[in-house]
Amino acid sequence: MSRWFVNLTGGKTVCPRSLSQAVTTDLFLALVGFAMAIYLMSIRNSSAIHNQNKEMRSMVSATDKGIIDKPSKHTVGETVDRLKNILQTRGVMLFAMIDHSGEAAKVDMQMRPTKLLIFGSPKAGTPLMLAVPSSAIDLPLKILVWEDDHGKVWISYNSPEYLQNRHGLPQELMQNIAAPEKLAAEAGE
Repeated sequence: MSRWFVNLTGGKTVCPRSLSQAVTTDLFLALVGFAMAIYLMSIRNSSAIHNQNKEMRSMVSATDKGIIDKPSKHTVGETVDRLKNILQTRGVMLFAMIDHSGEAAKVDMQMRPTKLLIFGSPKAGTPLMLAVPSSAIDLPLKILVWEDDHGKVWISYNSPEYLQNRHGLPQELMQNIAAPEKLAAEAGE
């Protein structure tokens, strides 16, 4: 029995072995193409997931640092004066005011206006420190008033939620560190 076949279209004879090799090669190439398509789709999806994760990381890092920035409609000096008046009116102690830009000028360095107010109330802060001693590193509370490169003035402070998470502060004492948000809103208006 002959192992040769006749090709009906061209009249040429074809060896069954070369036919099976051609089919095997075609199947192999189809599988390689299919695998490549899956690979490319996974890379595309992986890239999309990576970009999405990158965006989420940048959003998280902004909030994760625990600093809230609120705009002020006033100069740094005016905002600081407003904060001092508000603190005095509410009977909150101003422990210190650090003029970072003023100190920089003393060593012949220029810095945009930047001032830090350290304030609080032993009646509010002491229960926090008794509950979680590590909270003393972030107490008394602080508000930073600073000017950015565009001349815009900002009021920055630690987020109470960040401080709670950082130190494991009990929920029932969170009102003791809520003052900066109200102060920033009032001073910036």
